[in-house]
Amino acid sequence: MLADLEVGALSRVLRPTMLMAIALGVVGFVVAALLSAPLAAVGIAVGVGLAILNLRLLAAGVVKVQIDDRGDSKVIKRILRTRSLLRLSVLTAIVIGAMLIKPALGMGIVIGLVIFQLAFVVNAGRAVLREGIS
Repeated sequence: MLADLEVGALSRVLRPTMLMAIALGVVGFVVAALLSAPLAAVGIAVGVGLAILNLRLLAAGVVKVQIDDRGDSKVIKRILRTRSLLRLSVLTAIVIGAMLIKPALGMGIVIGLVIFQLAFVVNAGRAVLREGIS
């Protein structure tokens, strides 16, 4: 579905996704703080921040691979897979470490990551519906 979108559509999805995730993260932060869960509130902020950082690193990596494009698409795909695996492994290690040290913080980080993913799905769905792709 997303592969069928026009070239600029993905970049038009990312900005609203980040803004929506930040707004939802602020709401989650306030709700967690009001429920007397300050570590969860901090975790939500950290989770949304990590998701945005992950997206920025992904975009920078794709641009770098496109600029350095000198060859085989298999090589490019392998590079992107390796970088994605490294980023997601670091993200997973952060979440597991936080869960082991302070479970409330770890759960907050997971909630922040989920908030970002939900914002992405909503905005990507809107883009697909706007383009009329089925």
